[in-house]
Amino acid sequence: MNIGMHGGACGHSCCLRIENMSVKIGGDSILSGVNLHVHCGQMIALIGPNGAGKSTLIKAILGQQEYDGIISFSVPGQRKRKAVIGYVPQSPTFDPGDPLTVADLFACCMSRRPAFLGLSRSMRNKVLSCLERVHGENLIDKRVGTLSGGELQRVLLALALEPIPNILILDEPLSGVDVEGMETLMDMLDELRKSYDLSILMTTHDFHMLPRYADTVALIDHRVVCEGTPEAVLQSEEFCRVFNRKGGIL
Repeated sequence: MNIGMHGGACGHSCCLRIENMSVKIGGDSILSGVNLHVHCGQMIALIGPNGAGKSTLIKAILGQQEYDGIISFSVPGQRKRKAVIGYVPQSPTFDPGDPLTVADLFACCMSRRPAFLGLSRSMRNKVLSCLERVHGENLIDKRVGTLSGGELQRVLLALALEPIPNILILDEPLSGVDVEGMETLMDMLDELRKSYDLSILMTTHDFHMLPRYADTVALIDHRVVCEGTPEAVLQSEEFCRVFNRKGGIL
């Protein structure tokens, strides 16, 4: 899924900037005074307990949640251009008996031609090209409902990368993926950000992968309570307090 976002000013670098952003829902303060800065090529992980506001923050960035404050995205040298955001939601569920194939799913998202009429040769080649980015060409004729957690994440990621976005946002991409699949997926994300100079913002509850892959970790508990390198955040007093742990996890 790709979403356009108006550009903002941020010197000469491509970035997402969040300044003093707050969200209230039904009189309750969900987020307060959030400041976050994501540069091109960076991978930033948002962590925090359930109900801390991580998904609300993502919805605000995507324009799906009203907020106070500033959310801006700048593209160097192209101030009037709309930045493109690729979004991978938490894994949806599909009926294993549903005949919808991966090719059909792409056709529904990328073409006005009804999926039941079948894919044209050019569309099939385009789908294969998209899947090639995530090393998933062999998935094109599989039924979506029969995909493993890791395979489904590849398909959703391939959709989010068409067209190539300026920033890629993933909501719990490791959920429902086995340990081997987690490493494969994170290696792929690392490869993609280097190949396309992507900014990547992701939420996760799997902290052990962060020191290897993330540049920055932001601990969210209705505000940014701690931000820094994975090692610094995972050993911080704030992390221990929020997750009721002693000595962090490293």
